[in-house]
Amino acid sequence: MKNMKRLFIPVFVSLCFTVPVGAQTSVRSAALSTSFIDYQKSFPRPDESFKRKEDTLQKQFAAKKLKWPAKYIYIRSFKYDSNMEVWVKEELNEPFKLFKTYKVCALAGTLGPKRLEGDYQVPEGFYYINEFNPRSTYYLSLGINYPNVSDQILSDSLRPGSAIYIHGSCVTVGCIPITDQQIDELYILAAHAKDQGQDYIPVHIFPIRFNVTKSVNYLNNLAKDDPSLRKFATRMEDAFDYFEKYKQLPVVLINDKGDYIINNAPDKKAIAEAPKPVKREPVHHRTRTITGMVEAVHQWPQFPGGSDGYAKYLDKLGKDMGAKLPEGIKKSYVQVEFIVDKDGIPTNFKVLKGPKDEDFADALIEEMEKMPEWKPALLNDKPVPKKMVQTITVETE
Repeated sequence: MKNMKRLFIPVFVSLCFTVPVGAQTSVRSAALSTSFIDYQKSFPRPDESFKRKEDTLQKQFAAKKLKWPAKYIYIRSFKYDSNMEVWVKEELNEPFKLFKTYKVCALAGTLGPKRLEGDYQVPEGFYYINEFNPRSTYYLSLGINYPNVSDQILSDSLRPGSAIYIHGSCVTVGCIPITDQQIDELYILAAHAKDQGQDYIPVHIFPIRFNVTKSVNYLNNLAKDDPSLRKFATRMEDAFDYFEKYKQLPVVLINDKGDYIINNAPDKKAIAEAPKPVKREPVHHRTRTITGMVEAVHQWPQFPGGSDGYAKYLDKLGKDMGAKLPEGIKKSYVQVEFIVDKDGIPTNFKVLKGPKDEDFADALIEEMEKMPEWKPALLNDKPVPKKMVQTITVETE
């Protein structure tokens, strides 16, 4: 393509200025005689991170049936939605799988790319990790290659800004911070990927999640009188759509004006006309406006038949619900909250923990709404509403 430059970059979330304690340690400074992992462990903070977090990460990978350690990782961040995803895979030609989503602690600036040093803007665009800093002022940090080729063309020629990091400590002045616990994990994941040969770990920074209505409406309102922001956001959306469709990274090109061009971006008309998933109709359960709720009572609510009767009821409920467990789940411990009102009627059921399946949760609540009336809780010999939290063992026969 004429006047196009191919941009070889993984995309990421940019962070604030990270001033290291002592000299920054570039990934290029790792000694050739040792592995990158061993080199990182020669610094106190990464060494502590590996000891504290590596075993936990391995267990998280095993729980999601992912191979440890990930050979390839991809990081994408969403400014307005304040979160950052970590995707992993084992082979180049296979699709990425989502490992984890981290909450971004704070955000400086507004939507749109970074164009000037000191504007407190988090960059938007396509980047890669170019530095591991084990002595960061903000605990640990991963630098990204801002300004990239596009930024160099479109940003202030003398002061485009620099020193953009993903880091810990939950503070920012134009960067994207996560917690120390999270940067521990991300630093380890990135170090393992680099150790296995992924020299360019992509970091894509998006203004919004383009499949979230609230976020799209916010961006549209912000860009309605700003053609350049609207144009930039459209290119970012092309990249978002490509990854959503293929779970592979798009090829990103840059024209001589500095604009991103996403090769083979999915056709927006086709996406708009594609059949939408049928929206699940909400199930209306029994609810009441409860007044006079108390924490301490002189006598707790009593199920008909006492504690033995309640135990038999829960045992039968767990077995009956076993057939309705989502596919692949044989046993689950489900935690349910409800209120026994002052007239003894159980109401306001809510599933707190258990399979993330709305149909199962609704079916369980419908069954529990059939339970008989209780004797209400008593306070000073007067019936009062009382909140109950119950764990139910649900398993197939």
